[in-house]
Parts: sequence; C-alpha cells; structure tokens
Amino acid sequence: MKYKQLGNSGLIVSELTFGCMLFGEGDYYGMKYTINQAKANDLVAESIEKGINIFDTADMYNNGVSEEILGKALGNRRKEVLISTKTSFRAGNQAFNAGINYKHIVEQVQGSLQRLGTDYIDVLLLHNDDPITPIDETLRAIEQIQQRGMVRYAGISNFSAWKTATMLQRQKDLHYAPFVASQMHYSLLNREVEAEFVPMSLHHGLGMMVWSPLSSGFLTGKYTRENPEPADARLNTFDLGLFDRNWAYGVVDKLKEIAQKYETAPATVAIAWLLSKKVVSTVLVGISKPEQFPANLAGADLVLAPEDLALLDEITAPTVRYPNTFANLQDPILKVAKSW
Repeated sequence: MKYKQLGNSGLIVSELTFGCMLFGEGDYYGMKYTINQAKANDLVAESIEKGINIFDTADMYNNGVSEEILGKALGNRRKEVLISTKTSFRAGNQAFNAGINYKHIVEQVQGSLQRLGTDYIDVLLLHNDDPITPIDETLRAIEQIQQRGMVRYAGISNFSAWKTATMLQRQKDLHYAPFVASQMHYSLLNREVEAEFVPMSLHHGLGMMVWSPLSSGFLTGKYTRENPEPADARLNTFDLGLFDRNWAYGVVDKLKEIAQKYETAPATVAIAWLLSKKVVSTVLVGISKPEQFPANLAGADLVLAPEDLALLDEITAPTVRYPNTFANLQDPILKVAKSW
C-alpha cells in the first residue's frame, strides 16, 4: 500500500479507503446492505493488514447502522486508523433535521461519535449542499466542532466548484481552518469533475476522495449487452444515472483488453487509472461481497504504462463545454512558457 498527503494538509492517507456504505443488512431505498457485523469484522481486519488506514461512512448509511458496525469492527484498534464520516441528509421527520445548518451539523456529529464509539472524527465531510443555510453559518459550525476536538479535518462532498471555492475564501477571511478534502464521484465513465472542480481543487489544495470509482460495479465487466441486469447487481435497484450505458459498454470492452495485457481484472485497471490523477488522494473501495476485495486492492499496486493511460483518457474524454472551450484559444506561446 502506498500513501498520499490528503490535499494540502499534513494528514497521510492510504491510496485506498475502505467504504462502509454497505455495512448492515436489508434494503434501504433500493440500496442492498450485504455486510453484517461478522463480515465487517473480517473486512476491517484484512484492510488494516493490507495497509488501508482510513475507513469512510456516513450518518445516513442504513440509518446510522453503518457507523455502529464500523465502530464495533474497529474496537480497540480505533486509534490505529482514520475515520471519515459525512452529514447533511435528512435524519428525522422534523423539518429542521437536515442540511448543513449549525443545529444539524453539531447534533449529527454528536450522534456519529456515539455510534462510532469514539471521541473524535478524523475527517468530516458535508455530504451535500442545502438550498437555504448561509455559508458563514455552516463554516461557524465546522470551525467550532474542530476547536472542540470533535473533528480533526473537514471537507465537502457533491458540492459545485463555485460554492466550494466561495466557502474556502470565507474560511480564509474568517481565519478558520480550511477544508482539506472533497469526496466526489469520478470514474472512467464520468469525468465531469475535470471541467471545473479539479482545477479549483488543485488551486486550493483539496485532496479528492473518489466515491464509486467503478461506477457502481459497471467497470468490473459484469454488466454486458447480453446480460444488462446480472443477478444481485447494484444498478438493478439503485441507479443514480451517472453515465450512458450504451456508450459505457464500449469503454468496458477496451478496459478488458488492457486488463488482459496486465493479467489482471478490469476493476484493477479502472482504479489504477484514477490513482494516476494528481488531484486524487485516495479512492474508496466499497464491496458487496468479500470476494470482490482482491481486485480492488490490486488497483493500488498496478502502474499503467503511459500509452495505456493515454488510451483510456482518449476513449473516455468528456465533451468540453463553454467557457472551457476558450482554453483552446489561449495564446500558444504562453502555454509553452508555463512551468508551474
């Protein structure tokens, strides 16, 4: 396992983060929870043995059960690892029990601490924006829970680039500790973050923690034109519509060819491609079955040849939209002169 700096912070994280979204049992809004406490205990122990030092969860995963299972699985090894959790989504029937307002953030962090069985959270991420809370109110809550020692580092997840940049500037204005991380969707099948979010992150020093690097398992190759709904597959019941399937089959065909060249799995290649990106600090690997784990772990060891990285970049290149199209019209002499 290799390790990277989390954004522009002093925190070092493993290139792979174990995602605990599927910890629990049952069905929640179409999401199938398949990892009970016994399986979680084994997976957490194996992850630590393989060098993974960060585990990611959220207060809303299976109504908090994910946090409870993770806390029990870590037990007295809690201080050997880092815990990342998230808050924002609705946590109760009362109108105010959602969002990134002061009340919700503080109360949900207190609840997460109890469920995790710990007295601090290493990385807290705002799981989603909300339409009404003033930026300064959100940032005041984050600063105060950090000052109280409840949270060590903070960041955002699923935010727009402009909102994130604005929040970072307000933290600077108010002399608050800045966000150091983002948790965003990024994969060969969806590279939309490259247009605005990635350049903003590199400018401000935000380390990306990538969620769904395999596009809900599509990049494993188990979904095919002949069998678009394989048994027990996540996209059968929980599909966020993040990519075009008809186009994606062609990408997977090429991914399989490259995987065969390295005598590895398509999932391994997809993760290795992500880890080649400068903005990526760590990639979340979340599995529904323990037998999926080895291919995910291998992604941290595989180094793809430049020509294979270039090929994957080329066949998955996103459409460039205005105003980014004007980057092609920037002065060529200045482009060549650029050194940093």
